[in-house]
Amino acid sequence: MIQIKGLKKSFGTKEVLKGIDLEIKEGLTTVIFGLSGGGKSTIIKHIVGLLKADSGSIIFNGVDIAKADDKQIFKVRNEIGYLFQSGALFDSMNIFENIAFPLRERFDLPESEIKKRVNESLEMVALSPDSVGRLFPDELSGGMRKRAGLARTIVARPKVMLYDEPTTGLDPITSDEISKMIIHLQNELKTTSILISHDIKEAFKCGDEFAMLHNGVIIEQSSFEQFKNSTNPITRQFLDGLADGPIKLI
Repeated sequence: MIQIKGLKKSFGTKEVLKGIDLEIKEGLTTVIFGLSGGGKSTIIKHIVGLLKADSGSIIFNGVDIAKADDKQIFKVRNEIGYLFQSGALFDSMNIFENIAFPLRERFDLPESEIKKRVNESLEMVALSPDSVGRLFPDELSGGMRKRAGLARTIVARPKVMLYDEPTTGLDPITSDEISKMIIHLQNELKTTSILISHDIKEAFKCGDEFAMLHNGVIIEQSSFEQFKNSTNPITRQFLDGLADGPIKLI
């Protein structure tokens, strides 16, 4: 579905991505693990065209996103949903208007169709359109804001879903609910998904394929069983819960 080759990105003198090679398979959820600040979010921001690569390629639907012009990027974004860490809801809009926003920006739809799609999206993430739709983001709990952000992400029925640390800052019970929600939506919408995380327990519930980002490169990508039983020393250290300690290439 998405083929990334030799992706490099620097910010000033700091080289964050040093040649990313990554294959995203259609219909599966690929999890990218790595330390905080290691470049996981930088990868998916390139996929949706929020960042421009220094070099390398990102092929999606025959388009190299790394070299695409604004018109091509806009077309790509219509097929990709992005759930930001914070949910990124507009504080000045109620939840209904937040979720309706991408429909009004991208498509010429009658109000009745917009209302139908917004209500369907809210119900998909277990939020009541009648009681939650009229509320504002600051009136919701962290878990409800994340669900509302998820509803806005799926309202345009994207082919690809990008999840940036979807359980960060949530308690264990709410994190589990969000993980179950991601699995449910994957089954319901049949999307291809990329999940960025350092939460091993929750990511293992959602993922089909797993990749380990370390020192600006993907050092391993494999299926669940292969990844869980990895003998790569860096991956092994991360999976054994030592990721907060000093990790060095061996």
